[in-house]
Amino acid sequence: MDVIDRIEALFDCRGHLHLEGRRREEVTPLQHALQCAQRAEWAHADDTLIAAALLHDLGHLVDAERRLARGDDLHEMRALPLLAEAFGPAVTEPVRLHVQAKRYLVSADLHYLGGLSPASVNSLHQQGGPMSRDEVLLFEQRPFAQDAVQLRRWDDLAKQPRRHTPALSHYLPLLRDLARRRARWHQRWLAAA
Repeated sequence: MDVIDRIEALFDCRGHLHLEGRRREEVTPLQHALQCAQRAEWAHADDTLIAAALLHDLGHLVDAERRLARGDDLHEMRALPLLAEAFGPAVTEPVRLHVQAKRYLVSADLHYLGGLSPASVNSLHQQGGPMSRDEVLLFEQRPFAQDAVQLRRWDDLAKQPRRHTPALSHYLPLLRDLARRRARWHQRWLAAA
């Protein structure tokens, strides 16, 4: 099973199950992912950022039972090994940084906190709370930080029950194309080395 098939299987198997407890949103992980990707499309984002928008919370679906038993929430890191098999940093870095982008926005935008869902406010405290001034400055210098901030804004808006979106199958060709491009790049890089 290739990476895209595994991603599709995760969404098919666990994407329709609501997160539990204080992390529960009004939408399922799949609905959330599709709404976020749709917002990226509407913004005419490049393919890598659309993919990151779709996949940013995939870590909630990876190893879900064991994660919930331990009570940790490092979802932004959980899917990275899987995603790195097929995608480069233009996809994986916004995924990795989207939680830090929330912490950044709480510190940098006075109105941002008021727009967060209760589940996002709860997880903010678990994720370290607002960034310090030094953390803000370091975050702003990171490659892909601005992509992560844009992804975060779509993430916050992608929680509308009954919102009509394209199906997951709409985005799978985009993921496959990005994975093929990454594989070709990697082959050329190995040949040149």
